Amino acid sequence: MSAPPRPAVELGGLCKRYGSRLALDDVDLVVPEGSIFGFLGPNGAGKTTTLRILGGLAAPTAGSARVLGHDVGAATNEVRALIGYLPDVPGFYKWMTAREFLRFSGGLFGLAGATLEVRVEALLDLAGLTGVDARIGGYSRGMKQRLGVAQALINAPRLLMLDEPTSALDPIGRKEVLDMVAALAGRTTVFFSTHILADVERVCDGVAVLDRGRVIEQAGIDDLKRRHGRGQRLLVEVDDPARFAQAVAGQPWLQLIERNADTLRLTVADMATAERAVPAAVAAQGLALRRLEADEVSLEEVFVELVGEG
Repeated sequence: MSAPPRPAVELGGLCKRYGSRLALDDVDLVVPEGSIFGFLGPNGAGKTTTLRILGGLAAPTAGSARVLGHDVGAATNEVRALIGYLPDVPGFYKWMTAREFLRFSGGLFGLAGATLEVRVEALLDLAGLTGVDARIGGYSRGMKQRLGVAQALINAPRLLMLDEPTSALDPIGRKEVLDMVAALAGRTTVFFSTHILADVERVCDGVAVLDRGRVIEQAGIDDLKRRHGRGQRLLVEVDDPARFAQAVAGQPWLQLIERNADTLRLTVADMATAERAVPAAVAAQGLALRRLEADEVSLEEVFVELVGEG
């Protein structure tokens, strides 16, 4: 039986101090290889510091940081060539076209000839920049960000790290960048930091929540919602909401009942019991059941529960 693959990212007791300020405080984190993993936290939580350490741009004060099985502090150029990195504010040579910039970036990794040209064309297509001959200085923020992701992929990395890749984009720009990230599923590990919850919910299969320099939770998104959703919820519509609410009040499976017009939202302690009890209560009252469905807890609600509202 073959051994399981090594994690793409593995942090153990990672600390980073800037003078008297502790930016990272005993961070433990494992990012499975092949995943699209969201590193979620409010501004100032320590996300950028973590990515800079993983990229070899900053040294930890204590603890360990490994990428693709290699200690980042002792990583060789061969190891760094397996990583792609896009900072939160990428820089470009504004007088170049996208094609020229990707050729230049590929040359830094020793790519040349047909290999480089094939890769450049594939990445221009992925970024939606094929046929765009304008200079980068005239690009929109969304175009620049898509080009930045393409540049970070020029070396065909096994690990792609993105720091707040959609934070300054309008809704269209965000969608375009997230479409690029989603297209990488199964091709490379993507580890990206963000404070935009909808982005994580859309493309990630796993997430870690960082707050005040500490990882306070790591799980798959569905598991995270189940564990921190303040109970499970049902949406119920009947022809006499007040009568139904009175009939189920005080039931042991019911934690909270809220009404919005004709819709009742029930927060329940036991979903299986509630799904049996609600139709029974409706029938016992002689009411008509028009709607009964699960109301999924949002990632935003989980986030607020974990880190508070600021």
